[in-house]
Amino acid sequence: MTTLTASRTGTLLGAALAVLTAVPATAASATPTAAAASIDAGRLVLTPTGRGYQGSLSVTVTNNSGAAQYYSIRITEPVAGSFRGLQPTGACVHDGRVAGRRILVCGVDGPDLKPGERRRLAVTFEVLTAPRPYPMSAAGGRVEVLPGDTGQVADADDFRTLFRGTDGSLRHPRPYVQDNEARASITTSVGEVRLTRQPDGRFAGRLPVTVWYAGDAPHDSLSVRADLPAGVEVTGTEPQDSPSFGGFFDVPGGRLSSGEERTFDVLFRAPAETAPGELGPVSLLLSTWYGSDEVADADPTDNAVTVAISAADNG
Repeated sequence: MTTLTASRTGTLLGAALAVLTAVPATAASATPTAAAASIDAGRLVLTPTGRGYQGSLSVTVTNNSGAAQYYSIRITEPVAGSFRGLQPTGACVHDGRVAGRRILVCGVDGPDLKPGERRRLAVTFEVLTAPRPYPMSAAGGRVEVLPGDTGQVADADDFRTLFRGTDGSLRHPRPYVQDNEARASITTSVGEVRLTRQPDGRFAGRLPVTVWYAGDAPHDSLSVRADLPAGVEVTGTEPQDSPSFGGFFDVPGGRLSSGEERTFDVLFRAPAETAPGELGPVSLLLSTWYGSDEVADADPTDNAVTVAISAADNG
């Protein structure tokens, strides 16, 4: 899947799934207008893993026209934030949302389909919720086929989504209900960041923090904003998979599954002319992001930590 990240005021860029471009979502509910192609979807079965549920949906596109044709498919995910990609890989763009569930338009990779040709695709999904001992079901998944650059829906198919129970069962599923509020928290085991002078004359230090995600609200990233004393800056995290900008950084490792916690170090630096001694407090504020939207947290009181920061010539 080819993606770029949407801009987000006050947060980092780096969501695992982001907007390459945006077009109006009104066509997502359009009824088929032509018989130039047909699309058929199987049943999506999500299997419990060590990290939520994963599964793929089999989709077949057929060229019913009399000429070779390029096609796109529009996918409405059955669970918000669950779409992971298309196989064979095709470039995908966001086309809006319905009830929080993303709509994506993906090109059918490979040469144009010949008249009468069928092409099978697999759409992959991942739901980062805790596996249940019983099966569950979700409604709302839909695939549509769009010939060429018409933007018109030639055919559509709704598909059923089932979560397999941890015992393997699919019988008598219960409705799956996803959180709509985040349940994230950030903590630290120390009360002070101590910056020490480095060979280049500047001061540097680190603060270990742990981020925990308890629920399954859809999200692309968890980000932290650092409020810092004058002259102090955040240079990144360790481990680090995205850069820090102006005191903002993403929690490394991407999306978190329900109940997952992640410990990492936040790296700080101060200029060589900094006077040794107490520099003031540093506060880290955690927020959850779904695309360019901040997700409300069920308990914002555990979304921040504050510690003292000081500089010393010797460790």
